[in-house]
Amino acid sequence: MTDQDSLARRNVAVLVAAQAILGAQMPMIFTFGGLAGQSLATNACFATLPISMIVLGSMLTATPISAVMQRFGRRTGFFIGATGGALGASIGAWGLIQASFPLFLLGSLFTGVYMSAQGFYRFAATDTASDTFRPKAISYVMAGGLASAIIGPQLVKVTSQAMVVPFLGTYLTVIGINVIGAMLFFFINIPKPPIPALDAPRGRSRLELLTTPRIAVAIICALVSYALMNLVMTSTPLAVVGCGFETADAANVVTGHVLAMFVPSFFTGHLIARFGVEKIVATGLVILACAGLVALSGVKLEHFFIALILLGIGWNFGFIGATTMLAGAHRPEERGRVQGLNDLLVFGGVTMASLASGGLMNCSGGTAQQGWTAVNLAMVPFLALAGAALIWLALRPRTV
Repeated sequence: MTDQDSLARRNVAVLVAAQAILGAQMPMIFTFGGLAGQSLATNACFATLPISMIVLGSMLTATPISAVMQRFGRRTGFFIGATGGALGASIGAWGLIQASFPLFLLGSLFTGVYMSAQGFYRFAATDTASDTFRPKAISYVMAGGLASAIIGPQLVKVTSQAMVVPFLGTYLTVIGINVIGAMLFFFINIPKPPIPALDAPRGRSRLELLTTPRIAVAIICALVSYALMNLVMTSTPLAVVGCGFETADAANVVTGHVLAMFVPSFFTGHLIARFGVEKIVATGLVILACAGLVALSGVKLEHFFIALILLGIGWNFGFIGATTMLAGAHRPEERGRVQGLNDLLVFGGVTMASLASGGLMNCSGGTAQQGWTAVNLAMVPFLALAGAALIWLALRPRTV
């Protein structure tokens, strides 16, 4: 182990803990966000709008947070994220007390600040890592979500009905998670990027980066993997309850899904190192397609479990693979620019997917089963796009 990787392993340990503790708020909010929205919205088509607002907030703040990290360091950006999470939960709790859908949506928008900062955990893991350790560092940090997958939904079960106002206890718990979890960042040690000299390389412009084949394909595959996962996951609690099962069943399905998102991270990095990033991304896209096929085959509880587990595994391979591809396709001076651009586009796509999720689920048929079918059929063209992009890249000479 090199001295460089010794520091990287320490930072990875902090980021894993942050992913586990702070990250628990995301499965909590995604489990009941649509259900709470359905109870507050005047139109069922807007049930998943709170989830969309979270992703929109993440999209809007990805570039500014990346710029802050580039100038002031990762720690500052991560503190901003935790502050946004606590503020969003506070406003959301007030919205529930007042039975105000607009307030609830505003809180969701601020929660997106945390989601945006969390997205940079995986990039921060590579800052002090060697080329050899880089894919493993990303994979280990993503594996921290395994604990959040267990903690989050279980906290929902304990807190969702703990107070007179449904889900209020959950939002108050999220506030505490952000306050406690933020303390972890005092232990991270990632040097601030040096201020570039006037004659230092400036790197490529955003347009030049976006038209670089390897970067473009990495962004497309990350966008498709994340957007389709979000499209289906956002609708899942509505579909499970709509098909006659209990809220606890929906929480259990989400638990299985989030576990499947992060358990593979213990070996995804090793698979990338052995087989190459393109093959792992392609495998992820195939598994996502299999998830859609299982979901379309029936609406028994086992169908939901199997489909959502496959969805999580497919997301893991596709997203971690695309992140690794991106991390190796730019220069150090381009880091903030390309990472902010990536998350802006990825979460822009995820925003559209979450917006479409509620409409497809509640407004595309007369039953929950018809809506669920529409959600899963919507995956097809985007999987085809990502697959075609990978094939196109494979047929080109290998360049940065």
